[in-house]
Amino acid sequence: MVLTGPVIRRRLALCMAVFFLLLSTLGGRLFWLQVIQGRALQRRAQSQWTSESAIRPTRGRILDRNGAVLAQSATAYTASVSPRQVADAARFAALLAPVLDVEAAVIRRKAADTSKGGVTLKRQLPRETARQLKRMKAEHAAAGSDALNGLYLEEESKRYYPMGAFAAQLIGLTTIDGVGQAGLEQSLDRYLSGKAGRVLSQVDGRGRALGYGETEYVAAVNGGSVTLTIDASIQSFAEQAAREALEVNNAKAVRVLAMDPATGEILAMVNKPDYDLNDPPRDDVRTLTDRMRNRVLTDAYEPGSTFKVLTAASALDAGLVSVDEGFYCAGSVVVDGGKIRCWGKPHGAETFAQALQNSCNPVFVEMGLRLGVDKLYTYLDAFGIGHKTGVDIPGEADGIVISRRAVKRVDIARIGFGQSVAVTPIQLLTAVCAVVNGGRLMQPWAIKSVSDAGGEVIRRGAPKVTGHPVSEQTSAVMRRLLEDVVTLGGGKNAYIPGYHVGGKTGTAQVYVDGVVSRDTHIGSFVGFAPANDPRIAVLLVVDEADVPVDFGSVTAAPYAKEILEKSLAYLGVAPDTDEPPAEQVAVPDVTGLGVDEARKALSDAGLDSVLDGMGGRVIRQLPAAGAQMNAGALVMLYVAGPTAIDGAVAVPDVTGMPVTEANRLLKSYGLELEIEGSGLAVSQSPAAGTTVNPTTRIAVRFEPP
Repeated sequence: MVLTGPVIRRRLALCMAVFFLLLSTLGGRLFWLQVIQGRALQRRAQSQWTSESAIRPTRGRILDRNGAVLAQSATAYTASVSPRQVADAARFAALLAPVLDVEAAVIRRKAADTSKGGVTLKRQLPRETARQLKRMKAEHAAAGSDALNGLYLEEESKRYYPMGAFAAQLIGLTTIDGVGQAGLEQSLDRYLSGKAGRVLSQVDGRGRALGYGETEYVAAVNGGSVTLTIDASIQSFAEQAAREALEVNNAKAVRVLAMDPATGEILAMVNKPDYDLNDPPRDDVRTLTDRMRNRVLTDAYEPGSTFKVLTAASALDAGLVSVDEGFYCAGSVVVDGGKIRCWGKPHGAETFAQALQNSCNPVFVEMGLRLGVDKLYTYLDAFGIGHKTGVDIPGEADGIVISRRAVKRVDIARIGFGQSVAVTPIQLLTAVCAVVNGGRLMQPWAIKSVSDAGGEVIRRGAPKVTGHPVSEQTSAVMRRLLEDVVTLGGGKNAYIPGYHVGGKTGTAQVYVDGVVSRDTHIGSFVGFAPANDPRIAVLLVVDEADVPVDFGSVTAAPYAKEILEKSLAYLGVAPDTDEPPAEQVAVPDVTGLGVDEARKALSDAGLDSVLDGMGGRVIRQLPAAGAQMNAGALVMLYVAGPTAIDGAVAVPDVTGMPVTEANRLLKSYGLELEIEGSGLAVSQSPAAGTTVNPTTRIAVRFEPP
């Protein structure tokens, strides 16, 4: 067959077209690989012939003010596998599963995945486990076995807290990767974490290092250390007291804060319940989140009578009252048509100093009203109430204060004795410290210094005065008055023989489903010592104690006393040798006795008493019989039920009571109230002590106070 010119030209054109198409396809492919995907392919190639290992820095330590270690990094190990070097994934998994405590199927799946150069098997292994793995690998290699080929161990850091459940919410914790997760570990992470380094080396196709290859090494920069104002010894006293208060009172929570009144340094901070920082409940997110919460800073509450310290200081400083001014407590006071009751029976005639000792609500209602909106709010602002203190710990709340524009006269009256206002514990203690330290409002602080890895200080804390809410003269008077509260008034359970202690108890309301609960309270005590030159101030708050008597004088004061007493001895504060030690007396057993008989037995033993409940017979006492107490201390008597004699009852004395309380008391005896008039009871018939049958009607005459 002879090819003509046109045919040859057509075939040549076809060949050239095919050749051009192939060349274009090849060129396009080369352009795609070298230009479009060039960098990605280069990185992929590098990952195949290089191995990069991170060098984790050592996280810095957290220390107390004296250098005691509160948090540090310990050596741990990571077990990993290079799947391309594993000879038998099933056998590899079977050998490692019991040592690593990981399911064999999980290890086998990771070891068989040859698409990856390296896979982590388990992190945070202790030194003992790492030694066992190294020994196993060496024994197999010596026997000529390749069963554990591809197993690698790398050092890493594990956060360790030598004291366990200790200042847990303050210190906080880290993630498993060593990143701050809560508390100071999180807020100071930039100082503590350091900077990671790396090792980059060349490897063959099976991930083995090349003997002639190059290695690049970038050293890690270790984290700095943080020194706190916390004193580990005082913190331990507070931890122990808080645990006891939580258990004995069967409480929902306990919060403790200790400060140096002169400098604002935080010496101890406790929130119970808490958790061991070495073993946080990571599998229970709700519990962990709740227990990481630093309630000393975040949770505001109505302080109750501890707030009277601020009201008293404000009224004295403003010249609106004198220490010896006389008052009369009739058991209640009416403000804008609403009745505000005192916490117990009427106190009658009393001076202002005695009203503070008695924690008399009506007198502090009067102080609030005397101050008025402008003066009261000026002092609240000066004390920092309703504002963050500026403490260098994360999570602080503002507290709650009714705005000036919305506040009513009855609100002012209630703020005077610690209701209708909410404070955080750190707010309240900071303000009380200003009352007793000469009138200086100190900014609380917990971070004494921060040093870099070389030990050079790069941040240093210092005392800071943020205001002067009261004068030095007012402060001196308040120290004396608050000492009298402990020696003569409701704070007797915080008295320490040989020391001058000042303080104030509080029993605050709790709202349940938006309604004030009669059975649930927050008991607290704020105290300081020595009273003439305070070295330490302590606030202890017991949330919702589940005991018959939940007054702050019982649930909180004894435990605050324990902290103060141990701390004073630790700080080297010698007792006042001119003051004889208090006599210790044994508490008699008065359960089952009538109220009058029980109170007489306690008085004969040298003890005072406070009643809780309504009735004629003691059904429980706190402390229990046999406990040793200082002479003059308070024993709480829980009373209920009538005093019965041959089926009859003795009529109780209701004089001085308002209608509601008189009715409640009479009903507890099975008696009926017949009301005449209004106000406070001035007479009754039959008279108190008369024996009558249950259901008898008692005619009581009431007159305005």
